[in-house]
Amino acid sequence: MTRIDFYILPDQDPAQRSVLACRLAEKAYTQGLATYIHTASDQECRVLDDLLWTFREGSFLPHCVHADAEGEPPPILVGHDVEPETHTDLLINLAQAVPLFFGRFQRVAEIVDRQDELLEQARQRYLFYKERGYELHSHHLKG
Repeated sequence: MTRIDFYILPDQDPAQRSVLACRLAEKAYTQGLATYIHTASDQECRVLDDLLWTFREGSFLPHCVHADAEGEPPPILVGHDVEPETHTDLLINLAQAVPLFFGRFQRVAEIVDRQDELLEQARQRYLFYKERGYELHSHHLKG
């Protein structure tokens, strides 16, 4: 069964959600895991696409936007409106809703900052997973 991890950031800075997504994708990449980062929009996909190259000095994470993928996809895909056919190790969810395809993944990472609206949406996703019996873990990150 899919394991769900909620990562709660210490502040309201929305940019930190994307940075944490990059850090989690990097960790998964070093462990040989295929990762799909699910965003809320094409614009967010493109921002994350750029950030995956620059989020820290010396970073190199082989990735592409799902819509641009040709041939064998890289270990990290970024998308928003499609269910990936591959990459079922880790789903990083940056959207406000539970992706309908989350159950195909071994793990789901939900990233939450302290904005009131996002916290409430995260609570709803937490309840969704809990009511269905998924293994849930919360990680309160420090600044």
